[in-house]
Amino acid sequence: MIRSLTVKVAGQTLTLKTDADPTYVESLARFVTAKIDEAKKSTRTVATQNLVLLTALNIADDLFQQRREESLLRKNVQARSKRILELLDKEDKL
Repeated sequence: MIRSLTVKVAGQTLTLKTDADPTYVESLARFVTAKIDEAKKSTRTVATQNLVLLTALNIADDLFQQRREESLLRKNVQARSKRILELLDKEDKL
């Protein structure tokens, strides 16, 4: 069920229409606020638009790094699984 939900992100009040769990949306708002605060500490940028864009890039970077790590992990698991199956097949033939 889609409903209106009001959250604060970096001191700004936003009203969203969502069917997501309110607790989840509030956790997203807290996460983004924390990332904006983090970006504020690492730059002299005071323009809100620039700060938000920097934060978006930081979040995108985190996402892309996580995806890369997941891909490497999957490849590693597949390679190891293949090796285990080869060893089991070899054992069965003995």
